[in-house]
Amino acid sequence: MTLLAVIIAAVVVIAVAAVAASMFTRRRKLRERFGPEYERTMGDAGSRMADERELRAREKRHDALDIKPLDSTVRDRYTRDWASAQEEFVDRPEDAVHDADRLVTSLMHERGYPTQDFGERAGGVVRRCGGLGWRDGHHPSRGQ
Repeated sequence: MTLLAVIIAAVVVIAVAAVAASMFTRRRKLRERFGPEYERTMGDAGSRMADERELRAREKRHDALDIKPLDSTVRDRYTRDWASAQEEFVDRPEDAVHDADRLVTSLMHERGYPTQDFGERAGGVVRRCGGLGWRDGHHPSRGQ
């Protein structure tokens, strides 16, 4: 009977270690993939597991999108328009921010990202490139 108890205890310890390692690995991958958005999301749903489940759901939604690359002429046009918005920022910052937002929305739509509302756009951006501060800078005049 003692041998059976030792075997059962060993199996339980191995199972717990495997689950812990799996959770650690999954969490690390989410942190790497989402960058700052990972920490921003933690606490939204009330538990770390629920928040991570939301991030995995975002991954699945993103993976289901048909994201298209831009051809070079369209990419060049967006590059010129972006430079223009940056130059405009010096003299008319509020207009430049709105122009940049419209430009990003247009670019995302053209590539195949959802553009219906800010939450969807932000979710697509942060999944693709970790956010790069875009969510924070979306409405600087309102401090968001």
